[in-house]
Amino acid sequence: MAAAKQELPENDALRWDRVSRRLRAEIGEDVYLSWFTSMTFEGFASEAVRLSVPTRFLRNWIHSHYGERVLELCREEFGETRKIDVVVRTTLARNSAAAPRPTRPEAVPSGLERTVPFQMRTPAAGDSRLQGNGGSPLDTRFTFGSFLVGRSNALAHAAARQVSDAEPGTAARFNPLYIHSAVGLGKTHLLQAIVWAGEQSGRRMLYLTAEKFMYGFVAALKSQSAIAFKEALRGIEVLVIDDLQFLQGPKVQMEFCHTLNALVDAGRQVVIAADRTPGELESLEERVRSRLAAGLVVEMAPLEAELRQRILEGRIAALKAQHPAFDVPEVVLQHVAQQVTQNGRDLDGAVNRLLAHNQFSGRPVTVELAEEVIRDLIRPADPRRIRVEDILRVVSKHYGVSRADLLSSRRTANVVRPRQIAMYLAKTLTLRSLPEIGRRFGGRDHTTVLHAVRKIEGLVQGDKVLADEIDSLKRLLQE
Repeated sequence: MAAAKQELPENDALRWDRVSRRLRAEIGEDVYLSWFTSMTFEGFASEAVRLSVPTRFLRNWIHSHYGERVLELCREEFGETRKIDVVVRTTLARNSAAAPRPTRPEAVPSGLERTVPFQMRTPAAGDSRLQGNGGSPLDTRFTFGSFLVGRSNALAHAAARQVSDAEPGTAARFNPLYIHSAVGLGKTHLLQAIVWAGEQSGRRMLYLTAEKFMYGFVAALKSQSAIAFKEALRGIEVLVIDDLQFLQGPKVQMEFCHTLNALVDAGRQVVIAADRTPGELESLEERVRSRLAAGLVVEMAPLEAELRQRILEGRIAALKAQHPAFDVPEVVLQHVAQQVTQNGRDLDGAVNRLLAHNQFSGRPVTVELAEEVIRDLIRPADPRRIRVEDILRVVSKHYGVSRADLLSSRRTANVVRPRQIAMYLAKTLTLRSLPEIGRRFGGRDHTTVLHAVRKIEGLVQGDKVLADEIDSLKRLLQE
């Protein structure tokens, strides 16, 4: 007889919730959504916080990049905490004697697909030399037929169709094709649609996330089959890489650059997606960014109101087929479309909340209910995207110091204060995490950045001249 599910103590769950909220505020929304939304709190015992994630790569990344900071936050909330245990959920389930905990549903990647039964499959490798790197799983929902087109994504959709519809053996017109956008706007949907459509014509297609590419290359190095791995990748007709911003490590980046060059020079198509432009992928080497920028770079803009409403209509129609009593008046649908503006995932969240409140409380779906349940999904419109490079330029000009001085180890007063102000602006005006900002400021540790931010925050409270200076710098950056 399976053991009953053991509930987490409420106080521990609340403590972890506070840790998550503080971490989210500190590292920024985009970074948090990329790395921490799939992390689950498993419990606190023997002075250790136990967490689980779905992959080994995610576990290693969190340990190496955020482990110390998460431990610090846990010590502040849980008290005496010796360590953070991050385990892979598959391993956790295998080693657990109790009945497996129900897994949470996967987050919807694009927010643009119609709701159909969820299925995953991995495309055939096409070559055993890929050493098991037969591609990342494809979602059967992510096809061109289920992609909703609007002004915000029409160019990206047209470019993707041109790639998928090209005749086998023809030279690539836009190469590489580089699609970028914020999270939840449909990049993954488009990339997988290219693969599904291209395979129908018999072309050798391969879809890989950056994580999968890194894993395959590292595995090939360990098994001393790197040459075969490279040859197999370069035999692909269309290589599709998703989430390029996560590509890390000099050796992996070098191999990616060689593969990219080999495929493009041979007329093979490469399609890439990331959350920012090539020039803003500061973790990548300059030669990689330059090659990416030489192709067709297309941005998928935030969803316009009309497209958001069409997405909501599709979601509600699909749910109504399963829950006939779920009725959303037109005025509520329009209100949600006007208020929830960030991405398709937020639209999914809004619809799911309306359904849950309607079913569990019996309340009819009204504008008042919608305002109540989507309050935290309503976010102010983003200002112009500001880059760390912009901040370095404006601050160096304002204070009469060079960019090189700001990035150097010089400790003179005329350099230290502008450097701290630049770090403060980078933390408050960009989505970069503390470690990322530290790397952009001459490879400094994240604690140095945190000290600078707190220093400036404290000074502006009692120094009106400095506060006015920083306000002036912010206006210059946002113009």
